[in-house]
Amino acid sequence: MSYDIYFLNRRDGQSWDEVLEAMEDTAEDSEPIPAPLLEAWDRIVPQARRLLGPAEITEYEQESRDLSHSGTGIGLSVFGDEVSITVPYWHAGDEAAVVLGLVSALAAVVEKETGLTAYDPQTERPLAEAPMEDSIRLMSRITDDLRSRYGG
Repeated sequence: MSYDIYFLNRRDGQSWDEVLEAMEDTAEDSEPIPAPLLEAWDRIVPQARRLLGPAEITEYEQESRDLSHSGTGIGLSVFGDEVSITVPYWHAGDEAAVVLGLVSALAAVVEKETGLTAYDPQTERPLAEAPMEDSIRLMSRITDDLRSRYGG
């Protein structure tokens, strides 16, 4: 389970639900990463490393790129033309605030470099419009629930 951020291209008049539905419809297709997105990836990686510190990069031919930060669990992925950030439910309270602050900063970099909008499906709104306190509370609650259920 993870807290997810999707990067979407919403056309005028299109609802977020329509954008998400279109994304799900194409999720199974394995397409090469478009050249402009690969170029954006090359600009994002150094900025992400400055923000997060050392991060592991995994590349699979022309279909996917992944950046993972072991200390926080933050992952940035590009699969075909889909871009997402994930962070596992490991963090609660002040730690969740710090990690979600890093996610927000990384999302701003991705938005700047790709022109896509960061969307938070947990709060059902663009990340920039989602109150950070709501995200922190949600992550903390789910993390605490998982810890109590599975130990940890």
